[in-house]
Amino acid sequence: MIIYDEVLHFLKGIPPFQFLDESSLEMVVANLSMDFYPKNSIILKQYGAPSDSLRIIKKGAVKVLMATDLGAEEVVIDFKGEGDTFGFLSLIGKDKQRTTVMAIDDTLCYVLSKDGVFKLLENSPTFNEFYMAYLSRYVDRTYQEMYNKSLTYVSADRVLFSTPVGQVAVPPITVPESATIQEAAQLMVRHKISSVILVNANGTPIGIVTDRDFREKVVAKGRSPLEPIKNISSLSLIRVDDQESCFEAMLKMIKFDIHHMLVIKDGALQGILTNHDLMLFQGTSPLSLVHDIINQQTVEGLIPLSHKINNIVGLLLKEEAKASSITKIISEINDRLLMKIIEITEKKLGPPPLPYCWVVYGSEGRKEQTFKTDQDNALIYNQPATPEEEEEAKKYFAVFCSMVTKNLVQVGFPPCPANYMASNPEWCQPVGTWKKYFTRWINEAVPEALLKVLIFFDLRPVYGKFSLADEIKNVLFSSMRGNQLFFSHMAGMILQTTPPLGFFKTFVVEKSGEHKDKFDLKVKGLTPLLDAVRLFCMEKEIKEYSTLERITTLRNKHSVVKDYAEEIEHAFEFVLLLRIHHQYEQIKEGRVPDNFINPDQLSNLEKKTIKEAFNLMSRIQGTIVERYKTLIR
Repeated sequence: MIIYDEVLHFLKGIPPFQFLDESSLEMVVANLSMDFYPKNSIILKQYGAPSDSLRIIKKGAVKVLMATDLGAEEVVIDFKGEGDTFGFLSLIGKDKQRTTVMAIDDTLCYVLSKDGVFKLLENSPTFNEFYMAYLSRYVDRTYQEMYNKSLTYVSADRVLFSTPVGQVAVPPITVPESATIQEAAQLMVRHKISSVILVNANGTPIGIVTDRDFREKVVAKGRSPLEPIKNISSLSLIRVDDQESCFEAMLKMIKFDIHHMLVIKDGALQGILTNHDLMLFQGTSPLSLVHDIINQQTVEGLIPLSHKINNIVGLLLKEEAKASSITKIISEINDRLLMKIIEITEKKLGPPPLPYCWVVYGSEGRKEQTFKTDQDNALIYNQPATPEEEEEAKKYFAVFCSMVTKNLVQVGFPPCPANYMASNPEWCQPVGTWKKYFTRWINEAVPEALLKVLIFFDLRPVYGKFSLADEIKNVLFSSMRGNQLFFSHMAGMILQTTPPLGFFKTFVVEKSGEHKDKFDLKVKGLTPLLDAVRLFCMEKEIKEYSTLERITTLRNKHSVVKDYAEEIEHAFEFVLLLRIHHQYEQIKEGRVPDNFINPDQLSNLEKKTIKEAFNLMSRIQGTIVERYKTLIR
């Protein structure tokens, strides 16, 4: 039974009914009925009959699902709660229902008949304008949510992230290793290709020759065209399996600075993939950008190239890439920028007196960097053999580190406010000093020392003698091994940062100041998850760098991660992608990107998903409390 005054009061508080004049509103109330839907009941079914009414949620909630094809797995694309409406689209479309609507709680709805809806559309310009605007927004948003939130939906345009390289690679053209340079060149001209594969008598690939090899090794060196082609071939062949994604192939091309890659199927040569095949970013390819970085010889020349990185992020977002895919590509590009800056600086100063290793940490160390963040770097060099060598190394690396960090500022990487940079003498030390650092920090286990362990646990070598980084990482693990007091102190410290969700599952936001009504998505939304995974890696001596790689390895080694692995991965991907979208929108508007999100500006689906992510983090923190409850104070 509908109570007139109660319904009138309710409708006056929700759009578009709140904008109706009194007579129109009275007409609506007179034509309403009420329906109850038990939890988990299907209200509307995709591909079924269209809706016969507009439903207004009085109490409860529903979720909207969509399948890409008949019989395919349904994906949640929206949530609707009190005051929201549903059914309008198929009501006016008069064709089959486009989505499934399911009650996720016991749900009570006011129901406005088809006749009542059409009368309002005809007689109320406000109502008509609201739902016509809603119609265009909803169609766009529905499919956008489908792309963004689903790991199962694949658009035909998303070749880079969804298509196996076997579908993109072209059949290989091969020559016997006994062929001459001239014969190979004639073959490439005849087939209009940029490379040929050398094979032995058994047909096994043993090398590759590209058009670059002809320029640099034949024309430039004046070789005879009658020489064997194997004399100019590259023997180190980087290969990719035919079922790996084009995205993974692109990562390998960037990492190894190559333009051609063999595609292997069941151990045999299937085809060849070129960088040209992967130029799918409307003229702005990560591969072409890396190529430009490598060929640049001045820091000034790198500045305009570094500005293109934000464009790459935008294009990756347009391609509907996952957050982890975006960060992998951007981290590889940033690594190339850093390596080129180091090369330019070293060339200017001359060779270093001792071998060294440049390391990065933080998001850069975990290969989870997106937009340019503060510098987090350090330098480790070989232990000097004499006092004179020590003094020489100290002077050289002081100037070297200062120049590198200043050059990084020039290309857009701001200095670290806490001075955790190689230009700080504390973080430019011989390997022996670094080993003492880690041993002391772990044995002291005071807050400042624990923070440094957390920071430097993520260190990743980028340039130089990588074994130096391995040495200090091994000392880190050996010092922690069996040290329960250290782990209990570490657990206690990371549990001080909790996800921003209150007792009644409401968001905990800033109460005043610049970020009033917002919460920090990095500190509150990502850090609890990153810290928990990092702690578990310390316990199991896992050396992987990225969070997803760590989760994959921990899945079979750590009981907590085994239970929650898939949920952790999804939560990490979602929160990180939300952060990337937020910062990209700020950059487009000319603002400095930050991490502060207003939850009121999130869609129902985003609110629901991020609450689930925060709940997961709370549960994981609960397992840490249980694990160390006798030691945590």
